[in-house]
Amino acid sequence: MEPRKSDFEERAKRLKNMTDEELDKYFWELVEKVVDPLIDLASTHTSPSVERSVLLRMGFNSMEAKALVDKFFEKHILGKGAGNIVYTIAKEHNIDYIQAGRDLIAGKFWDDVDRIFVHGGDK
Repeated sequence: MEPRKSDFEERAKRLKNMTDEELDKYFWELVEKVVDPLIDLASTHTSPSVERSVLLRMGFNSMEAKALVDKFFEKHILGKGAGNIVYTIAKEHNIDYIQAGRDLIAGKFWDDVDRIFVHGGDK
């Protein structure tokens, strides 16, 4: 296999005349090109086990995590992120996220979940 021909000098010409502000803007444009597909992939490729794991790391016990994930899965909103849903409901009601999760398990706040995540588009 032949070594790749270096085109660094040619590509670097564009950068040499940029101001710090232009370089900063260009850097963040490139970062977005790399990160955006990862964000899209994460939003469409999760699983109940991944989402349970997130909730466990947030401090829920395994039974609580399973109950929340099962309900989010039933509502077809698991792709919104179980932790994100619980956290958003906690913020909405100005309560601790553990309490919000336990309230969801008890049947509270599902109108808000539907409004924000089912009918309200992406959150």
